[in-house]
Amino acid sequence: MGEANTDAASAEQLAQRYRSLVEHTPDAICVHEAGTVVFVNPAMVRLLGARSADDLLGMPIVRFVDPDSIPAMLERIDQLTAEGAASPPTEMDLVRIDGRTVPVQTVSVLTAWQDKLAYQVVVHDLTAQRAAEASARRAEAHFTTVVSQLEEGVLVIDPRGRLESINPAGKRILGIDDATPVIGRRVDELPVTLIDRNGQPLPTDRHPMAHTLATGEAVTQYIFGVEHADGTQVWLSCNCRLLNPDSPDSSGVSSFADITEFRASRRQLEYQATHDALTGLANRSLILSQLSAALADEDGSLVTTVLFIDLDGFKAINDTLGHAIGDTVLQIVAQRLQRALRAEDLVGRLGGDEFLVLLAGHPQRADLPGLIERLRTTMAEPIIARGHRLEVSASIGVTELGPHEHRTPEAVLHDADLAMYRDKPSGHRDLGLGQNRRSNNTHAS
Repeated sequence: MGEANTDAASAEQLAQRYRSLVEHTPDAICVHEAGTVVFVNPAMVRLLGARSADDLLGMPIVRFVDPDSIPAMLERIDQLTAEGAASPPTEMDLVRIDGRTVPVQTVSVLTAWQDKLAYQVVVHDLTAQRAAEASARRAEAHFTTVVSQLEEGVLVIDPRGRLESINPAGKRILGIDDATPVIGRRVDELPVTLIDRNGQPLPTDRHPMAHTLATGEAVTQYIFGVEHADGTQVWLSCNCRLLNPDSPDSSGVSSFADITEFRASRRQLEYQATHDALTGLANRSLILSQLSAALADEDGSLVTTVLFIDLDGFKAINDTLGHAIGDTVLQIVAQRLQRALRAEDLVGRLGGDEFLVLLAGHPQRADLPGLIERLRTTMAEPIIARGHRLEVSASIGVTELGPHEHRTPEAVLHDADLAMYRDKPSGHRDLGLGQNRRSNNTHAS
Protein backbone atom coordinates (compact mmCIF):
# COMPACT_ATOMS: atom_id res chain seq x y z
CA MET A 1 0.00 0.00 0.00
CA GLY A 2 2.75 2.41 0.97
CA GLU A 3 4.59 1.51 -2.18
CA ALA A 4 1.55 2.41 -4.32
CA ASN A 5 1.19 5.76 -2.56
CA THR A 6 4.87 6.50 -3.23
CA ASP A 7 4.45 5.68 -6.93
CA ALA A 8 1.36 7.91 -7.12
CA ALA A 9 3.19 10.76 -5.43
CA SER A 10 6.13 10.41 -7.81
CA ALA A 11 3.82 10.41 -10.80
CA GLU A 12 2.05 13.50 -9.51
CA GLN A 13 5.40 15.29 -9.02
CA LEU A 14 6.42 14.35 -12.55
CA ALA A 15 3.14 15.62 -13.94
CA GLN A 16 3.48 18.84 -11.97
CA ARG A 17 6.97 19.42 -13.38
CA TYR A 18 5.68 18.75 -16.90
CA ARG A 19 2.77 21.19 -16.43
CA SER A 20 5.19 23.81 -15.10
CA LEU A 21 7.48 23.27 -18.09
CA VAL A 22 4.59 23.57 -20.55
CA GLU A 23 3.28 26.69 -18.82
CA HIS A 24 6.60 28.52 -18.91
CA THR A 25 8.22 27.33 -22.14
CA PRO A 26 8.66 30.11 -24.74
CA ASP A 27 7.43 27.76 -27.47
CA ALA A 28 3.70 27.54 -28.04
CA ILE A 29 2.02 24.19 -27.29
CA CYS A 30 -1.49 23.05 -28.08
CA VAL A 31 -3.35 19.75 -28.07
CA HIS A 32 -6.13 18.95 -30.51
CA GLU A 33 -8.35 15.90 -30.35
CA ALA A 34 -10.58 14.88 -33.23
CA GLY A 35 -9.84 18.23 -34.82
CA THR A 36 -10.77 20.32 -31.78
CA VAL A 37 -8.43 22.34 -29.59
CA VAL A 38 -8.47 20.92 -26.06
CA PHE A 39 -5.38 22.57 -24.56
CA VAL A 40 -3.16 25.61 -25.12
CA ASN A 41 -0.32 27.00 -23.05
CA PRO A 42 0.17 30.74 -22.37
CA ALA A 43 2.71 31.02 -25.20
CA MET A 44 0.07 29.70 -27.65
CA VAL A 45 -2.45 32.25 -26.36
CA ARG A 46 0.08 35.04 -27.04
CA LEU A 47 1.06 33.66 -30.43
CA LEU A 48 -2.54 33.60 -31.69
CA GLY A 49 -3.36 36.99 -30.16
CA ALA A 50 -6.14 35.64 -27.90
CA ARG A 51 -7.19 37.26 -24.62
CA SER A 52 -7.17 33.93 -22.79
CA ALA A 53 -7.19 30.18 -23.38
CA ASP A 54 -11.01 30.27 -23.37
CA ASP A 55 -10.92 32.06 -26.75
CA LEU A 56 -9.20 29.04 -28.27
CA LEU A 57 -10.46 25.94 -26.45
CA GLY A 58 -13.21 24.08 -28.29
CA MET A 59 -12.36 25.77 -31.60
CA PRO A 60 -11.51 23.69 -34.71
CA ILE A 61 -7.74 23.47 -35.09
CA VAL A 62 -8.05 24.35 -38.81
CA ARG A 63 -9.47 27.72 -37.74
CA PHE A 64 -5.94 28.73 -36.82
CA VAL A 65 -4.16 27.21 -39.83
CA ASP A 66 -3.65 29.05 -43.11
CA PRO A 67 -5.82 27.36 -45.79
CA ASP A 68 -2.76 26.70 -47.94
CA SER A 69 -1.13 24.79 -45.09
CA ILE A 70 -4.14 22.63 -44.09
CA PRO A 71 -3.81 19.77 -46.65
CA ALA A 72 -0.15 19.13 -45.81
CA MET A 73 -0.90 19.32 -42.07
CA LEU A 74 -3.71 16.74 -42.31
CA GLU A 75 -1.50 14.44 -44.37
CA ARG A 76 1.27 14.61 -41.77
CA ILE A 77 -0.91 13.79 -38.78
CA ASP A 78 -2.65 10.97 -40.67
CA GLN A 79 0.73 9.26 -40.89
CA LEU A 80 1.07 9.26 -37.09
CA THR A 81 -0.48 5.89 -36.21
CA ALA A 82 1.44 4.83 -33.11
CA GLU A 83 1.49 6.57 -29.76
CA GLY A 84 4.67 8.62 -29.43
CA ALA A 85 5.12 8.96 -33.19
CA ALA A 86 6.22 12.44 -34.22
CA SER A 87 6.11 14.35 -37.50
CA PRO A 88 9.27 15.95 -38.90
CA PRO A 89 9.75 19.68 -38.13
CA THR A 90 7.69 21.53 -40.76
CA GLU A 91 7.28 25.19 -41.59
CA MET A 92 3.75 26.48 -42.10
CA ASP A 93 1.57 29.55 -41.48
CA LEU A 94 -0.92 29.93 -38.60
CA VAL A 95 -3.77 32.45 -38.52
CA ARG A 96 -4.20 34.68 -35.47
CA ILE A 97 -7.49 35.79 -33.96
CA ASP A 98 -7.10 39.14 -35.76
CA GLY A 99 -6.59 37.40 -39.10
CA ARG A 100 -2.88 38.03 -39.44
CA THR A 101 -0.66 35.11 -40.42
CA VAL A 102 2.34 33.94 -38.40
CA PRO A 103 5.17 31.85 -39.87
CA VAL A 104 5.95 28.91 -37.56
CA GLN A 105 7.75 25.60 -37.38
CA THR A 106 5.71 22.74 -35.91
CA VAL A 107 6.22 19.21 -34.64
CA SER A 108 3.15 17.03 -33.98
CA VAL A 109 3.25 14.05 -31.59
CA LEU A 110 0.51 11.43 -31.21
CA THR A 111 0.02 11.15 -27.45
CA ALA A 112 -2.49 9.99 -24.81
CA TRP A 113 -4.77 12.73 -23.58
CA GLN A 114 -7.29 11.91 -20.84
CA ASP A 115 -7.45 8.24 -21.88
CA LYS A 116 -7.73 9.14 -25.57
CA LEU A 117 -5.23 9.71 -28.36
CA ALA A 118 -4.71 13.31 -29.36
CA TYR A 119 -2.10 15.38 -31.22
CA GLN A 120 0.23 17.50 -29.15
CA VAL A 121 1.80 20.23 -31.29
CA VAL A 122 4.92 22.18 -30.37
CA VAL A 123 4.97 25.49 -32.28
CA HIS A 124 8.06 27.69 -32.72
CA ASP A 125 7.45 31.27 -33.89
CA LEU A 126 9.61 32.09 -36.95
CA THR A 127 8.63 35.76 -37.15
CA ALA A 128 11.98 37.08 -35.87
CA GLN A 129 13.94 34.61 -37.98
CA ARG A 130 11.98 35.49 -41.12
CA ALA A 131 12.49 39.18 -40.42
CA ALA A 132 16.22 38.63 -40.02
CA GLU A 133 16.32 36.62 -43.24
CA ALA A 134 14.36 39.30 -45.09
CA SER A 135 16.70 41.94 -43.71
CA ALA A 136 19.70 39.90 -44.84
CA ARG A 137 18.18 39.50 -48.29
CA ARG A 138 17.52 43.23 -48.50
CA ALA A 139 21.06 43.97 -47.37
CA GLU A 140 22.45 41.50 -49.90
CA ALA A 141 20.29 42.96 -52.66
CA HIS A 142 21.36 46.46 -51.63
CA PHE A 143 25.02 45.39 -51.54
CA THR A 144 24.71 43.68 -54.92
CA THR A 145 23.08 46.77 -56.41
CA VAL A 146 25.74 49.08 -54.97
CA VAL A 147 28.62 46.85 -56.08
CA SER A 148 27.14 46.47 -59.56
CA GLN A 149 26.98 50.27 -59.91
CA LEU A 150 30.52 50.95 -58.70
CA GLU A 151 33.08 52.36 -61.09
CA GLU A 152 35.62 50.35 -59.13
CA GLY A 153 36.09 46.67 -59.95
CA VAL A 154 35.24 44.15 -57.22
CA LEU A 155 35.86 40.41 -57.34
CA VAL A 156 35.77 37.61 -54.79
CA ILE A 157 38.25 34.72 -54.85
CA ASP A 158 37.67 31.52 -52.86
CA PRO A 159 40.49 29.92 -50.79
CA ARG A 160 41.38 27.67 -53.75
CA GLY A 161 42.00 30.72 -55.92
CA ARG A 162 38.81 30.42 -57.98
CA LEU A 163 36.60 33.35 -58.92
CA GLU A 164 33.32 33.44 -56.98
CA SER A 165 31.95 36.75 -58.28
CA ILE A 166 32.91 39.83 -60.25
CA ASN A 167 30.97 43.04 -60.80
CA PRO A 168 30.36 44.69 -64.20
CA ALA A 169 33.07 47.30 -63.61
CA GLY A 170 35.54 44.52 -62.86
CA LYS A 171 34.79 42.84 -66.19
CA ARG A 172 35.06 46.14 -68.02
CA ILE A 173 38.39 47.07 -66.43
CA LEU A 174 39.84 43.61 -67.05
CA GLY A 175 38.49 43.56 -70.61
CA ILE A 176 36.36 40.45 -70.06
CA ASP A 177 33.33 40.09 -72.32
CA ASP A 178 30.00 39.39 -70.61
CA ALA A 179 29.64 36.25 -72.72
CA THR A 180 32.92 34.82 -71.42
CA PRO A 181 32.33 32.37 -68.51
CA VAL A 182 34.72 33.24 -65.69
CA ILE A 183 32.98 32.16 -62.46
CA GLY A 184 34.74 29.12 -61.03
CA ARG A 185 37.92 29.72 -63.01
CA ARG A 186 41.32 30.36 -61.49
CA VAL A 187 42.88 33.79 -61.88
CA ASP A 188 45.57 32.39 -64.17
CA GLU A 189 42.81 30.96 -66.38
CA LEU A 190 41.22 34.36 -67.03
CA PRO A 191 41.76 35.88 -70.50
CA VAL A 192 44.18 38.52 -69.15
CA THR A 193 47.93 38.72 -68.51
CA LEU A 194 49.17 40.22 -65.25
CA ILE A 195 52.35 42.32 -65.32
CA ASP A 196 54.38 44.00 -62.60
CA ARG A 197 55.46 47.65 -62.41
CA ASN A 198 58.35 46.94 -64.77
CA GLY A 199 56.15 45.35 -67.41
CA GLN A 200 57.31 41.82 -66.61
CA PRO A 201 54.87 38.88 -66.18
CA LEU A 202 53.41 38.76 -62.67
CA PRO A 203 52.93 35.15 -61.43
CA THR A 204 49.62 34.62 -59.67
CA ASP A 205 51.44 33.47 -56.54
CA ARG A 206 52.97 36.95 -56.31
CA HIS A 207 49.64 38.72 -56.69
CA PRO A 208 48.53 40.38 -53.44
CA MET A 209 45.37 38.23 -53.33
CA ALA A 210 47.55 35.12 -53.02
CA HIS A 211 49.31 36.77 -50.07
CA THR A 212 46.01 37.72 -48.43
CA LEU A 213 44.52 34.23 -48.81
CA ALA A 214 47.70 32.61 -47.48
CA THR A 215 48.31 34.91 -44.51
CA GLY A 216 45.04 36.74 -43.85
CA GLU A 217 46.89 40.06 -44.12
CA ALA A 218 45.30 42.91 -46.05
CA VAL A 219 47.19 44.56 -48.91
CA THR A 220 46.43 48.13 -49.97
CA GLN A 221 47.27 50.24 -53.02
CA TYR A 222 49.20 47.52 -54.84
CA ILE A 223 50.05 48.67 -58.37
CA PHE A 224 50.15 46.20 -61.24
CA GLY A 225 49.25 46.04 -64.91
CA VAL A 226 46.81 43.96 -66.93
CA GLU A 227 47.19 43.17 -70.60
CA HIS A 228 43.89 42.43 -72.29
CA ALA A 229 43.43 39.73 -74.89
CA ASP A 230 43.51 42.43 -77.61
CA GLY A 231 46.87 43.73 -76.37
CA THR A 232 45.47 46.79 -74.59
CA GLN A 233 47.32 47.51 -71.36
CA VAL A 234 45.84 49.12 -68.26
CA TRP A 235 47.31 49.86 -64.84
CA LEU A 236 45.42 49.10 -61.64
CA SER A 237 45.62 50.01 -57.97
CA CYS A 238 44.08 47.25 -55.88
CA ASN A 239 43.24 46.43 -52.28
CA CYS A 240 42.86 42.85 -51.01
CA ARG A 241 41.39 41.59 -47.74
CA LEU A 242 39.48 38.61 -46.35
CA LEU A 243 35.69 38.70 -46.47
CA ASN A 244 35.57 37.21 -42.98
CA PRO A 245 38.84 37.80 -41.11
CA ASP A 246 37.69 35.51 -38.27
CA SER A 247 37.39 32.48 -40.56
CA PRO A 248 40.49 30.54 -41.68
CA ASP A 249 38.59 29.39 -44.77
CA SER A 250 37.36 32.85 -45.77
CA SER A 251 37.30 33.97 -49.38
CA GLY A 252 39.17 37.12 -50.31
CA VAL A 253 37.74 40.28 -51.85
CA SER A 254 39.74 42.53 -54.14
CA SER A 255 38.73 46.02 -55.21
CA PHE A 256 40.67 47.72 -57.96
CA ALA A 257 40.60 50.99 -59.89
CA ASP A 258 41.91 51.84 -63.34
CA ILE A 259 44.76 54.34 -62.85
CA THR A 260 46.09 54.20 -66.41
CA GLU A 261 45.35 57.86 -67.14
CA PHE A 262 46.56 58.97 -63.73
CA ARG A 263 49.78 56.99 -64.13
CA ALA A 264 50.35 58.42 -67.59
CA SER A 265 49.68 61.94 -66.30
CA ARG A 266 52.04 61.41 -63.40
CA ARG A 267 54.76 60.12 -65.69
CA GLN A 268 54.16 63.05 -67.99
CA LEU A 269 54.50 65.43 -65.06
CA GLU A 270 57.67 63.68 -63.92
CA TYR A 271 59.04 63.91 -67.45
CA GLN A 272 58.13 67.57 -67.70
CA ALA A 273 59.79 68.25 -64.35
CA THR A 274 63.08 66.71 -65.51
CA HIS A 275 63.22 67.52 -69.24
CA ASP A 276 63.53 70.66 -71.31
CA ALA A 277 60.22 71.51 -72.94
CA LEU A 278 61.81 72.85 -76.14
CA THR A 279 64.41 70.20 -76.95
CA GLY A 280 63.29 67.18 -74.94
CA LEU A 281 66.76 66.91 -73.42
CA ALA A 282 67.38 66.53 -69.71
CA ASN A 283 66.89 69.89 -68.03
CA ARG A 284 69.32 71.68 -65.74
CA SER A 285 67.89 70.02 -62.61
CA LEU A 286 68.20 66.47 -63.98
CA ILE A 287 71.65 66.86 -65.56
CA LEU A 288 73.10 68.34 -62.36
CA SER A 289 71.40 65.63 -60.30
CA GLN A 290 73.03 62.97 -62.48
CA LEU A 291 76.36 64.73 -62.17
CA SER A 292 75.98 64.81 -58.38
CA ALA A 293 75.28 61.06 -58.36
CA ALA A 294 78.37 60.46 -60.50
CA LEU A 295 80.56 62.50 -58.16
CA ALA A 296 79.33 60.41 -55.23
CA ASP A 297 80.36 57.21 -57.02
CA GLU A 298 83.52 55.93 -55.30
CA ASP A 299 85.19 54.33 -58.32
CA GLY A 300 84.23 57.16 -60.66
CA SER A 301 82.88 54.86 -63.37
CA LEU A 302 79.45 56.44 -63.86
CA VAL A 303 80.73 59.61 -65.54
CA THR A 304 84.35 60.22 -66.52
CA THR A 305 84.18 63.37 -68.65
CA VAL A 306 81.98 66.48 -68.67
CA LEU A 307 81.53 68.63 -71.78
CA PHE A 308 80.19 72.20 -71.63
CA ILE A 309 78.87 73.25 -75.06
CA ASP A 310 77.91 76.78 -76.05
CA LEU A 311 76.74 77.88 -79.51
CA ASP A 312 78.76 80.66 -81.09
CA GLY A 313 76.80 83.64 -82.37
CA PHE A 314 73.43 82.30 -81.34
CA LYS A 315 72.31 85.64 -79.91
CA ALA A 316 72.64 87.18 -83.38
CA ILE A 317 70.26 84.56 -84.78
CA ASN A 318 67.62 85.45 -82.20
CA ASP A 319 68.15 89.18 -82.69
CA THR A 320 68.05 89.19 -86.50
CA LEU A 321 65.76 86.27 -87.39
CA GLY A 322 63.59 85.98 -84.28
CA HIS A 323 63.16 83.52 -81.45
CA ALA A 324 61.05 81.09 -83.51
CA ILE A 325 64.01 80.37 -85.79
CA GLY A 326 66.32 80.38 -82.77
CA ASP A 327 64.13 77.68 -81.17
CA THR A 328 64.31 75.61 -84.34
CA VAL A 329 68.11 75.85 -84.30
CA LEU A 330 68.22 74.67 -80.67
CA GLN A 331 65.97 71.72 -81.46
CA ILE A 332 68.15 70.63 -84.40
CA VAL A 333 71.33 71.04 -82.37
CA ALA A 334 69.82 68.88 -79.59
CA GLN A 335 68.96 66.15 -82.10
CA ARG A 336 72.48 66.23 -83.56
CA LEU A 337 74.07 65.98 -80.12
CA GLN A 338 71.98 62.94 -79.25
CA ARG A 339 72.85 61.22 -82.53
CA ALA A 340 76.57 61.90 -82.10
CA LEU A 341 76.74 60.46 -78.58
CA ARG A 342 76.30 56.95 -77.23
CA ALA A 343 73.05 55.77 -75.64
CA GLU A 344 74.71 55.65 -72.21
CA ASP A 345 75.88 59.25 -72.42
CA LEU A 346 73.57 61.97 -71.12
CA VAL A 347 73.09 65.35 -72.76
CA GLY A 348 71.08 68.14 -71.20
CA ARG A 349 70.23 71.77 -71.82
CA LEU A 350 71.38 74.10 -69.07
CA GLY A 351 69.45 77.03 -70.53
CA GLY A 352 69.63 79.34 -73.53
CA ASP A 353 72.19 77.92 -75.97
CA GLU A 354 74.24 76.09 -73.32
CA PHE A 355 74.39 72.29 -73.18
CA LEU A 356 76.10 69.85 -70.83
CA VAL A 357 77.22 66.33 -71.76
CA LEU A 358 78.10 63.58 -69.27
CA LEU A 359 80.24 60.91 -70.91
CA ALA A 360 79.76 57.54 -69.24
CA GLY A 361 82.19 54.67 -68.74
CA HIS A 362 85.92 54.75 -69.29
CA PRO A 363 86.60 56.23 -72.74
CA GLN A 364 90.20 56.18 -73.83
CA ARG A 365 91.78 59.63 -73.48
CA ALA A 366 93.13 59.20 -76.98
CA ASP A 367 89.54 58.93 -78.26
CA LEU A 368 88.39 62.20 -76.67
CA PRO A 369 89.86 64.58 -79.32
CA GLY A 370 88.13 62.57 -82.02
CA LEU A 371 84.80 62.80 -80.18
CA ILE A 372 85.18 66.55 -79.72
CA GLU A 373 85.97 67.01 -83.42
CA ARG A 374 83.01 64.83 -84.39
CA LEU A 375 80.71 67.01 -82.28
CA ARG A 376 82.11 70.18 -83.87
CA THR A 377 81.69 68.79 -87.37
CA THR A 378 78.15 67.55 -86.66
CA MET A 379 76.98 70.89 -85.31
CA ALA A 380 78.76 72.86 -88.02
CA GLU A 381 76.65 71.29 -90.74
CA PRO A 382 74.29 73.90 -92.27
CA ILE A 383 70.86 74.20 -90.69
CA ILE A 384 67.79 75.02 -92.79
CA ALA A 385 65.27 76.83 -90.57
CA ARG A 386 62.14 78.27 -92.18
CA GLY A 387 63.89 79.00 -95.44
CA HIS A 388 67.07 80.34 -93.87
CA ARG A 389 70.37 78.54 -94.32
CA LEU A 390 72.39 78.92 -91.14
CA GLU A 391 75.78 77.76 -90.00
CA VAL A 392 76.29 77.36 -86.27
CA SER A 393 79.58 76.52 -84.61
CA ALA A 394 80.07 75.46 -81.01
CA SER A 395 82.64 76.04 -78.31
CA ILE A 396 83.31 73.01 -76.13
CA GLY A 397 84.86 72.97 -72.71
CA VAL A 398 86.11 69.68 -71.26
CA THR A 399 86.74 68.61 -67.68
CA GLU A 400 87.60 65.09 -66.62
CA LEU A 401 86.52 63.46 -63.40
CA GLY A 402 88.90 61.29 -61.46
CA PRO A 403 88.28 58.60 -58.84
CA HIS A 404 87.36 59.99 -55.41
CA GLU A 405 86.45 63.33 -56.99
CA HIS A 406 86.05 66.04 -54.35
CA ARG A 407 84.53 68.82 -56.46
CA THR A 408 80.87 69.75 -56.18
CA PRO A 409 78.61 69.72 -59.25
CA GLU A 410 78.76 73.50 -59.27
CA ALA A 411 82.56 73.45 -59.21
CA VAL A 412 82.71 70.96 -62.09
CA LEU A 413 80.25 73.07 -64.04
CA HIS A 414 82.33 76.18 -63.36
CA ASP A 415 85.53 74.50 -64.53
CA ALA A 416 83.89 73.21 -67.70
CA ASP A 417 82.43 76.66 -68.33
CA LEU A 418 85.89 78.27 -68.05
CA ALA A 419 87.30 75.69 -70.44
CA MET A 420 84.50 76.47 -72.89
CA TYR A 421 85.27 80.21 -72.82
CA ARG A 422 88.91 79.48 -73.60
CA ASP A 423 87.64 77.54 -76.61
CA LYS A 424 85.67 80.51 -78.01
CA PRO A 425 86.84 81.72 -81.46
CA SER A 426 88.39 84.78 -79.88
CA GLY A 427 90.58 82.57 -77.73
CA HIS A 428 92.81 79.57 -78.42
CA ARG A 429 91.52 76.09 -79.22
CA ASP A 430 93.83 73.59 -77.60
CA LEU A 431 92.52 70.36 -76.17
CA GLY A 432 95.63 70.22 -74.04
CA LEU A 433 95.19 66.52 -73.35
CA GLY A 434 98.27 65.42 -71.53
CA GLN A 435 100.26 68.66 -71.95
CA ASN A 436 98.18 71.40 -70.24
CA ARG A 437 96.02 69.39 -67.86
CA ARG A 438 95.01 71.55 -64.93
CA SER A 439 95.36 70.35 -61.39
CA ASN A 440 91.59 70.52 -61.03
CA ASN A 441 91.06 68.14 -64.04
CA THR A 442 89.82 70.95 -66.28
CA HIS A 443 91.29 71.71 -69.70
CA ALA A 444 90.31 73.52 -72.82
CA SER A 445 89.10 71.64 -75.79
